[in-house]
Amino acid sequence: MRRRAADYRRRVRRKISIWIWVFLGLFSVAGFVVIVLQHNYQDQDRVETHVLERKARNVQVPHMKLNLTNEIARPNSYTRQLLEQMTLAKAYVVLAKEHNNLHLAWQLSSKIRTCQSLLSKAAMNEEPIMEEEAEPLITTLSSLILKSQDHHYDIATTMMTMKSHIQALEERANAATVQAAFFGQLAAESVPKNLHCVNVKLLADWFSKKTIRDFVEEKKNSPRLLDNNLYHFCLFSDNLLAVNAVVNSTVSNTDHPKQLVFHVVTSEPNYATMEAWFVTNDFKGSMIEVQKFQDLTWLNASYSPVVGKLTQKNESLLNYLRFYIPEIYPHLEKIVFLDDDVIVQKDLTPLFSLDLHGNVNGAVETCLDGFHRLYKYLNFSNPVLSSKIDPQGCGWAFGLNVFDLVAWRNANVTGVYHYWEEQHSNVGSNLWKLGTLPAGLLAFYGRTEPLDRRWHVLGLGFDVGIDNRLIESAAVIHFNGNLKPWLKFAIGKYKPLWERYVDMGHPYLVDCVTS
Repeated sequence: MRRRAADYRRRVRRKISIWIWVFLGLFSVAGFVVIVLQHNYQDQDRVETHVLERKARNVQVPHMKLNLTNEIARPNSYTRQLLEQMTLAKAYVVLAKEHNNLHLAWQLSSKIRTCQSLLSKAAMNEEPIMEEEAEPLITTLSSLILKSQDHHYDIATTMMTMKSHIQALEERANAATVQAAFFGQLAAESVPKNLHCVNVKLLADWFSKKTIRDFVEEKKNSPRLLDNNLYHFCLFSDNLLAVNAVVNSTVSNTDHPKQLVFHVVTSEPNYATMEAWFVTNDFKGSMIEVQKFQDLTWLNASYSPVVGKLTQKNESLLNYLRFYIPEIYPHLEKIVFLDDDVIVQKDLTPLFSLDLHGNVNGAVETCLDGFHRLYKYLNFSNPVLSSKIDPQGCGWAFGLNVFDLVAWRNANVTGVYHYWEEQHSNVGSNLWKLGTLPAGLLAFYGRTEPLDRRWHVLGLGFDVGIDNRLIESAAVIHFNGNLKPWLKFAIGKYKPLWERYVDMGHPYLVDCVTS
């Protein structure tokens, strides 16, 4: 059988199905689209990442505001470290100046100012101080503090020096407080300048009119001054207008003014004018006695511990006469004490029939306000006080006081007052700061009968918010404080309560005010 010769012709390929070509085309297109999309996504991610990074650089990350108190309390706080070093550096500035090391003092002061600036910036921005800001300053201050210690400014020397400076500052502060209180009281007790001429006119009457002096001499022998069946009041003041308002308001609000006796004690320069005023003006038949405390010759330094002290300070004794009422009026059994800055609005004669239950002093308590306890007035760090007086005891007011002079003498309250004044005068005692009230609280401790609050309403010399109903119901209103009613800077809404008892139509007042 013949073999077929080999056929070297290329084989004819079969035709590929049209569907296969379609499938391959779609696959290729899809692959291309995927590649393009992936490339676009990568570019978009890069763009978005760049934008976000740029925004992150521009946008501040919110943070909690700095609480400076909490920051200082943290043991690792740079703020705290700077404050502590700055405080120590200030102490060494003082020491360096005292030892004439001015260059070291200048170096310390310069770093203190830098420290203050950094702390101020942190407080204003409400951001904590960072390490890179604080570390160089802390290092420099530490170096200067060590340098100060090398100059023998050790801790013991620093403490002793600082203690002496603190004591000096305390003395200056106390002196300033006393001076401020003195000038405030001086201003409160003064009278308007244009009314000083009233005293001049009255003094001229005293010397030119013999009838005035004769009537005064006759009045001194009046039995009414010693009659315990009458109602006796006492005032101690240099202020003529103030005393006049107290007397006039008292007699104007009683049914029997002829049964009232007023005992006024003033200083010698004001004696003649007081006498001339009360002799030449009508007070509805009431009796008015005027004395000058210089005539109380028994009241001297050997008898009273306060007299010598006041003489050295050139202060008036008038404010302290309230502790000597039984000695000033030895024949009287009961008396009502009135301050010269009060106004009487109701009849006070019922006070004389009140039962004080054996107590010496009848007064309105002030602890109803919640803060006038004895510890507010007295220094209970002193064992003399703390062993005898209850610091939570109730305070009370001078200004309207009913005194049982018989009980006073039996209890020797004046002697008790002397005891506390002597304790107060001892070196380092300082049982109280200023005024006569603290001494009164001690002298009458355990001997004071509380009165109804409506007898005596206080605060018209400093408190603008007193309830009008309380003022209207009060028997006595008290202008305690520095805004006295006779001054121009008095509280306006209270001033008419005082002015209604001053006869502004009096010829002397008219002449002096208009001139």
